[in-house]
Amino acid sequence: MSFEGINSVHLLGIGGIGMSALARWFRHEGYAVSGYDRTPSSLTDELIAEGMQISFEDKLETIPNVIKDSPEKTLIIWTPAMPKGSVQLNFFQENGYQFKKRSEVLGMVTSSYYTIAVAGTHGKTTTSSMIAHMLKSAGKPVVAFLGGITQNYQSNLILGDKKSKEKTLVVVEADEFDRSFLRLHPNEVVLTSADPDHLDIYGDEQHILDGFLEFVNLVDKKGRLYIQQNAAQRLGEGKLPKVATREYGLRSTGIGAENIQARPGSFVFDYLAGKNEIKGLELFIPGFHNVENALAAIAIALDHQISVEQIRNGISSFKGVKRRFEIHVNEGNSVFIDDYAHHPEEIRACLSSVRAMFPTKKLTVIFQPHLFSRTRDFAAGFSESLSLADSVFLLDIYPARELPIEGVSSAMLLEGINTGHKELVAKEDLINHLNQASPEVLVTLGAGDIDRLVPGIASWMKEGLNRSAS
Repeated sequence: MSFEGINSVHLLGIGGIGMSALARWFRHEGYAVSGYDRTPSSLTDELIAEGMQISFEDKLETIPNVIKDSPEKTLIIWTPAMPKGSVQLNFFQENGYQFKKRSEVLGMVTSSYYTIAVAGTHGKTTTSSMIAHMLKSAGKPVVAFLGGITQNYQSNLILGDKKSKEKTLVVVEADEFDRSFLRLHPNEVVLTSADPDHLDIYGDEQHILDGFLEFVNLVDKKGRLYIQQNAAQRLGEGKLPKVATREYGLRSTGIGAENIQARPGSFVFDYLAGKNEIKGLELFIPGFHNVENALAAIAIALDHQISVEQIRNGISSFKGVKRRFEIHVNEGNSVFIDDYAHHPEEIRACLSSVRAMFPTKKLTVIFQPHLFSRTRDFAAGFSESLSLADSVFLLDIYPARELPIEGVSSAMLLEGINTGHKELVAKEDLINHLNQASPEVLVTLGAGDIDRLVPGIASWMKEGLNRSAS
């Protein structure tokens, strides 16, 4: 890794979850950090409070003078989400600044440290966060770049004990979106899943499988591969790298889980790997999928000589990641859970776990589809997975980076959903519909801006509980 001669770092798109983790790392390393983003958010507020200068206007005047005056001492990190017409982007391109994508910078960081890279269509944020927490709570020197805000540390950057004489371990969430993960230099690879997604980038399912296969083959020849059993089958076990490989899954013959018990606020299970067994582990982030994520984290912990007692404590003390099966209300007869699920398999995993936890309660789901292309490509899968609910409210599609596609809408999903009640709802009318529905277990799903509705929904449900109590 070489950032020699660099004093300042300016990030275009600094408010993104991945970019902000890098910003925090550079700040921690002693660099002057600034950036631009289109809109303020709670995350940019935190970065400003941490000492970073951030502007929300794409103008030359908002670029800090230290950045303007020292192109040779400044590194510009940018995201492809920046529009080509950006004033700041064009200024930096035309004036000789060092330019790197986020993935390139992560590649530079991982080339200098022992790196555990976690990839997968789903599960990578929770798994990487769990691994980092397990290592940190056991006293290992760790740096983790994450794709979500961990509840334990209220950050997407985890920093361990620098005083430790052991080598620093870097845990990085490896993003497949634009093949970014192919720039990393992993010593260990975790692949949590390999379901098709991002077909607007990859074209078809085979190309995304090829991308994941190329990624796992980046693992160091002396390293280790931890791969979920279905992902291994999808990629073709004969094509996997010839390294020490740990295959895991709820029903895996390699590393598996037994005696799984779904409780109202936790899952209890036994870890089983050959003759190695850890009984009665309790995970306070519910979900069968999270038990499976924990299997990978436990396997890595054991390979890094973390004791069974430390593993037990690490699992039970892990509080999860914001918007990953996040329980906001669980009182009386009312439950409200918010989840980032935006792919049919993620929705299926989430709702199946909710059903296991609350088998007798009516399940109501509010879903905001994310991207027109994803809605089109997986319409049948979305309708099928949402049919696990008793009642479904669909919001309009969140477009993100896309323009509308003719004929693609939330209405096309609604037609295929098989539930007792289903309807399209505008955000502003949602509370009125909830008043009529009187949900017992309510789940919000989606990767768009549905999270902005969560505080209001939680308040509405708590007010209802207070009225009932009085």
